[in-house]
Amino acid sequence: MTLPLLRWITASTLIAVLLPVLVACSATETPIALSLSALPTAAVRATSQPTSNSIVPAGKPTLALAGTPTPTFLPYPTPLPQPPTPTTQPVGPGGLAFPLRSDQLQFGVAAHLYYVDRDAALSAARDVGFGWIRQQIHWKDQEGPAGNYVWGELESIIESVSAYNLKLMLSIVRTPSFYRADGGDGLPDDPAALGNFVAALLQRYPGKVQAIEIWNEQNLAHENGGYVSTEDAGHYVEVLKAAYTSIKAIDPSVIVVAGPPASTATNQSNTAVSDMRYYRAMYSYQNGSIRNYFDVQAVHPGGSANPPDTLWPNDPSPAEGWTTDPTFYFRHIENVRKLMEECGLGDHQIWITEFGWATQNNTPGFEFGNQVSYQQQAEYIVGAMRRTKEQYPWVGNMFLWNLNFGPLKASQGEPMNEQASFSILNGDYSPRPAYLAIRDYLAGVHAGQ
Repeated sequence: MTLPLLRWITASTLIAVLLPVLVACSATETPIALSLSALPTAAVRATSQPTSNSIVPAGKPTLALAGTPTPTFLPYPTPLPQPPTPTTQPVGPGGLAFPLRSDQLQFGVAAHLYYVDRDAALSAARDVGFGWIRQQIHWKDQEGPAGNYVWGELESIIESVSAYNLKLMLSIVRTPSFYRADGGDGLPDDPAALGNFVAALLQRYPGKVQAIEIWNEQNLAHENGGYVSTEDAGHYVEVLKAAYTSIKAIDPSVIVVAGPPASTATNQSNTAVSDMRYYRAMYSYQNGSIRNYFDVQAVHPGGSANPPDTLWPNDPSPAEGWTTDPTFYFRHIENVRKLMEECGLGDHQIWITEFGWATQNNTPGFEFGNQVSYQQQAEYIVGAMRRTKEQYPWVGNMFLWNLNFGPLKASQGEPMNEQASFSILNGDYSPRPAYLAIRDYLAGVHAGQ
């Protein structure tokens, strides 16, 4: 088959349930009243929005889930079992340390390298001081029929990243329809199918892929075939196990990154499971068996319009809207880390595989970006980098969202799309203040290493 241009993830407007979710692995959840508001995600919209030269900031919108089934509110489960204290494996696959980890904080950026000026994008990433590229790939565009792999443009991407001496993390999403009974593109019914795909990928490109992230925001219904529950977390762990086993059999040095649930407090079966509930379900499945099948946990801390040093409820942001739940804040990563340690997973690092701040845009659900100037974006991004380096020794890598969606969306006639607003490059590849601030900060970091 011919490889089509990748269709990026639709940025579904999530409906957030604003409730405290910071509980330990074995804590019992108590039903509370539900309060609905819009929750942003850093996903890519497939549909165009009208462009405008003047964007008027808006408050929190009240949005209806038009055309979707009536949401089923998830039942609160019985307390999940507390995993036992893990036995640290002194030796991992291939005789390497387990789990694999970074000796010092590294920095990367999410990029779109399909059918774009890759030299412009990769030289910008290299020159600003990033050492890693995160590229998301749609598995369904790389395989079909079953067992027939079509690499197409991905081959050029992998070779280009390697030529620029940058490390590459591939984030794999979107199952081929023939691997699901419902014909959708959520997690595969048979975990072995993904294991076979990642094995074929690494066999074709030996030594050129340094990390693989297994799925993205799998607690969202649209990433999981339209429905999600805590039970799906167990199936995700099985998929992760199969992928880990296949990856390590081909190249034990490749870092296996457990997929990041989206930061959200929503608990509706056709929208999302809250990230803290989903993490807890992952970590408790089969009495904590996940611990032996991943190296690092990916996390997507929010930001909204909130400065990186703020956190609800003790140190809330002064921004308008998107402030009254921890999931709207970069520092929510601290709550995820606390849960990992309570679940006996403190020997596994966290990698932040998406973080960033939107600026002015015209995408519904991302109105918070209209409060953030380009200069504030620069200050918040560098502030998050500095905070992570100085206060989070358990973070091994952080990938900014994003590098070049500014030029990408401008070329598609959508310069005010929310993906473009997160970018650190203008539509003509000229640098935004954030690019220059990151360059200066990373120069100092590299000089001190």
